[in-house]
Amino acid sequence: MWVMSQMKLKHKAVLGLMVLAAAVLLCGCKMSPFYNPVAEESDIDDDEENLIVVGISQLGSESVWRSANTLSIQSAISKENGYFPIYNNARQKQEKQIKAIRGFISQRVDYIVFAPLVEDGWDTILQEAKDADIPVILMDRKISVEDESLYVTRVGTDARKEGEKAGYWLEEELARTDRGTDDINIVVLQGTRGSSVQIDRTAGFYFVADKHENWHILEQVDADFTTSKGKEVMEQMLKKYQDIDVLMSQNDDMTFGAIEAINDAGLTTGINGDIMVISTDAVYDALLKVKDGIINADIECNPEQGELVSEVIQKLERGETVKKEYIVDEKVFTIDNVDQYLDTRTY
Repeated sequence: MWVMSQMKLKHKAVLGLMVLAAAVLLCGCKMSPFYNPVAEESDIDDDEENLIVVGISQLGSESVWRSANTLSIQSAISKENGYFPIYNNARQKQEKQIKAIRGFISQRVDYIVFAPLVEDGWDTILQEAKDADIPVILMDRKISVEDESLYVTRVGTDARKEGEKAGYWLEEELARTDRGTDDINIVVLQGTRGSSVQIDRTAGFYFVADKHENWHILEQVDADFTTSKGKEVMEQMLKKYQDIDVLMSQNDDMTFGAIEAINDAGLTTGINGDIMVISTDAVYDALLKVKDGIINADIECNPEQGELVSEVIQKLERGETVKKEYIVDEKVFTIDNVDQYLDTRTY
């Protein structure tokens, strides 16, 4: 259980941010689109001095999903909701995240929230945050540390279960179409190597695949969660393998690129297509492809985690104990159920 120090003065953090903002402006540096410039000293009133200061390090903006995740946290951790947020975009660089977190510590923020790019390499910087009595909340992905008390909790998704859902859907679909005993050739597009979602989605899918001797995973290739890399990698695999039955893709952006490559090769995807496609994330544009039968199934990875992060912070402010992990709800979308969700989709 974390207890907030009564000696922490929020207005000092705000004044520190003012100095930082002024330095950035004087140096003529290009600001991150996630950076929240601080108002001039004369514009800061007593109400602002009482806001909860939260340093937020987003790992990047590599996908549609990530943009939705950023919007969710920005909407929840806002001045209107009683917060003074400081945003930072690490642009897919762990060293930039570590630098941002160290900056938050020096500014004496009240909380640090970050979406870790990879699992490893966080022990030292999080020890610094703990020594400064600043609670750390993980968003989206997991980390691997020797001392789990270095962070308070994680708000995110269950990536391993997402991988398992993909495997179980394929198992059921093959049985339904009387292909349960056929040899099935599968290629896997993985996300950023070393990230918890790449590790866990892979493990979850393999947990199911290993039960089927007739499932042959031809290759699993990193495609960095991006459309361009997804297309590039799929082009290579189409040249390398003449008979691909299933594409398992660990995010929609890679799927979009892979589908383009498949179509360019004169092949089709989805229901009644040459290659079955299982994707992950379930962003709106991907769900449209599910509706059109271009993607067979899309496993939801829910980016709307901001409200839950805010709820955790409010619990900590009240001195309440929080759980070590909070998982958002997620679904599996197919042509049979996707219509009922499209009108209310926000990302």
